Formats: sequence, structure tokens, C-alpha cells
Amino acid sequence: MNIDEAKSLTRDEFHRYAAALRPETRMLIDGELVAARSGEWFETINPANGEVIATVPLGDADEVDRAVAAARRTFKSGIWSRREPRARMEVLYRLAALINEHALDFALLDSLDVGKPVIDVVTGDVPAAALSFQYFAETIDKAEGAVTTTASDAFHYILRQPLGVVACITPWNYPLLMSAWKVAPALAVGNSVVLKPAQQSPLSATLLARLFLDAGGPAGVFNVVHGTGGTVGKALALHMDVDKLSFTGSTEIGKLMMVYAGQSNLKRVTVETGGKSPQIITAKVPDLDRAVQYAITGIYANKGEMCSAGSRLLVHSSIHDEFVERFRQKVATTFHPGDPLDPATTLGPLVSRTQQQRVLSYIEAGKSEGAVLALGGGTPAGFENGAYVEPTLFTRVTPAMTIAREEIFGPVAAVLPFHTIDEAVEIANDSIFGLAAGIWTTDLATAHKMARDIDAGVIWINCYDHGDMTQPWGGFKQSGTGRDKCLETLLTVTQTKSVWVHLGD
Repeated sequence: MNIDEAKSLTRDEFHRYAAALRPETRMLIDGELVAARSGEWFETINPANGEVIATVPLGDADEVDRAVAAARRTFKSGIWSRREPRARMEVLYRLAALINEHALDFALLDSLDVGKPVIDVVTGDVPAAALSFQYFAETIDKAEGAVTTTASDAFHYILRQPLGVVACITPWNYPLLMSAWKVAPALAVGNSVVLKPAQQSPLSATLLARLFLDAGGPAGVFNVVHGTGGTVGKALALHMDVDKLSFTGSTEIGKLMMVYAGQSNLKRVTVETGGKSPQIITAKVPDLDRAVQYAITGIYANKGEMCSAGSRLLVHSSIHDEFVERFRQKVATTFHPGDPLDPATTLGPLVSRTQQQRVLSYIEAGKSEGAVLALGGGTPAGFENGAYVEPTLFTRVTPAMTIAREEIFGPVAAVLPFHTIDEAVEIANDSIFGLAAGIWTTDLATAHKMARDIDAGVIWINCYDHGDMTQPWGGFKQSGTGRDKCLETLLTVTQTKSVWVHLGD
């Protein structure tokens, strides 16, 4: 069922389709659906009710070896890496179309796996994933080499070639979309891929890889291995025949990925590892109600499970109280918990009970350190069987508090007042992270100066979380290295080769 058909379904219809869903959970290695040779399986759990959705093969280093071997063999064969560029382009175009055509399947798989409101997946994640493959398909014949100007007795040219085998390790907050961001550019330039989805959200990955085959992609070029990060992820990072590792996840694990690369074959590594992004509302805010709305969606969208979540609300002292009051009033009409398969739901459960308890512990830390709980703070009534947390807001927060420094990855916002622009920039930069920031002001000079001075890879002015596929996605400091989405990403899965031809004396 395609996007247009799926987005018109009712709650009862989504539940009926979900009840009939029989997801394929096996891994895809060398074009074949396989279980783990160990015979081990794990359960993937619906965080809305704690019920088992399906059992999934628990892969290990053996499956990693098999997948990498298949990827290396197909890469060397040239069946994909040397396929005529526009022929690769056509495969990725067909894959993009197939993603849209399977919108209901992807929406149900990701919604059930991680608690995302199903309508958000249908209207957001699915078209964005399809667009990722379409965008990178369009770049295939645009990644050009060069001929340099040299001495008359030489001809020098530079080739841009695929790396070989690219391992993609994706998080659970946007299962389909993050897979698309990483897999699409790697495939576009001719690499072979091994995808390891998060253990909490394995279901959509196998479907994506199967659709690549349906689109005309060769077997063995796109492989999927399920399992734990400590086993499968580590094995990929240490593998001597993996040329590039693209990782999105926690800062702690991102650092380990770089260590493992150094301990093995010095494979290239890009990591996107989180944030503690500020939304800065100055006294010259162009429209306070609009800023409040963006502040709310910036932290509570996707249940706050976003690396770019605008969790630090830096508000000028002159409008602080009015901002907080409007924020509290607006939340009641914007985000409320519900059944993820109900199109009316705007706030689903967190990905797991473990994550729920982690977020609730941060809320307790905020209260114990002296912050004032202005909104939420607990599990919403009637949703005790799921991993839900209410939209939560703290005021009287200082930069030294835990809730102002650590990434919570849940629907928890902290308001920090400031008096001057310089102070706002100082507070914004007082973080180990530097992924994103929002600035609200009518003063053009202030906007540009703050954008220049704030340590973040993505800056939004008078909006938040806007962008398209041309936008480099990645951060400064411990938010990671490298970029996703944009043309720069395509270059990171290639390497240049210098060819110098001596023309004679």
C-alpha cells in the first residue's frame, strides 16, 4: 500500500493490518534469507504494550564474516561497482519507488518496533527515505574526477572510485530513514554494503534490502545482519575487510568505533553521536507564539528521541515568564500520548522500558538538583503498560545541572534564562556536543554573528528542524565526525586515485 493510500487509514484499519502482519525477520546475506548458524534468536518488543512482535535471528561474528565476504566478492566482480552509472541510477530510482509503494509495511514495522506514531512514519520517514535514494541516484554521474594542469611532458588525472565494503550501523530512533541516509550514498557510487540495524528496531532493514533485489540490485551487494552492538557492531568495526564504517548512535559507542578502526585496518569512520541542542529565543523574537510552537516540536517530536532535539531552551529574561506560560498552554493542544497506530496520536511510547526508566531517572535528577518541574514529569495516566513519558518541562535550570548537560533522549526540556547575546552564546557552547542550534531574532546582524559563533554543525534561524537533502547533517565536538545526507556524504564513500602519465622527454 502506497503513501497516499496508507495515510488515509483509520485506527481500526491500521490495527487490522498490523494483526495480519507477518514480518520477515531473517537476515539477508548474499541474496539469501538466513537465520543465525548458532540457532540463537531474540525478541523484538512493542513498547506500547510490552508484547512480543517477532523473533529475530541473533547474528554473530560468523554472520558478519559471511556478509562481508559476499560484499567483497560482489565488489571485486564489478557486477555493481563497475556497472554503468546510469544503470545503477535506474536501480536506485526503482528502489525509491518501491519504498513508497510499501509505505504501509514500513510504517507498521517501525511503529510497532519503536513506538513511533504510524502516521509520522507514513508521512515523514517513508517519503524521506525514498527521497534519499532518489537524491543519491541523481548524484551518480555527478561525482567527477579531474584533469589537472601540469608540465607539458605529463598528463595527470584524478579518478574518484568507490571504497569497497561499507558497514552501516544505524540507531533505533529513525530505523528506515537512518538506513537510507547511510546505505543510499554507499550504493550510489558502487560500494557493497553490510547494514546492521539497532537490535531494538530490526524489522524494516530486511524489507529494505529485499526491495533492493526487487529493484534489480545484484545479490550480495546489500546485506543485513541482525544482532547486538557488542557482537555484530564490534565485529564489523574490527573487520579487516571493511573499508568504511558509518555509525549513528551514542557518543560512548561512537568513540569505540574509532578505537576499533584503529585496532584493525584503519578503516574510514564517520560517526554521528548525539547532541544537547539549544533553541535560543532572544528579546527580539519575531513571533513569540511561533517560537513557542517550534520549541515544543523541537523537543517533543519523535518523543524527544532525536539527536538534534532542542532540549535546552535559552530564553531572554525579559520574556522568560511569558514564554514558559505560552509553552505550557500550547503543549496541551499539541502533544498528547496515545496508541501509535491511531492517526490522532502525537506522542508514542519511548523505544523500551529501559529507555523510559533512563528518562525518568533524569527527571528525578532535575528535581533533586533544584530545577522546578513546570510540566509533566511522569508516566501518563492510563498508559502504564507502555514505555510512555509525559512531555516534561523544567524551569530555573542552570548550565551546571545534569539535565542541562547530558543527552536525555526523551521528551524533557530545560529552560535556561539569559540576559545578553554574548551570555546566550556562552551557554549554548557550554556543552561537549555541537550538533544543532536554533536562533530566534529579527536582528539580522545578531543572527549572523550568533550563527558564526555557536559551535554546531546545523544552525536554524527563525525555524527549527528545517532542511532538505542538500543540507549537511552532522556536528562539532563530541556530536561526531563527517556528514550525512548531502553531496559531501557521497564523497566520503569514495576515494581518489592520482594517475600520472609521463609523455616522454
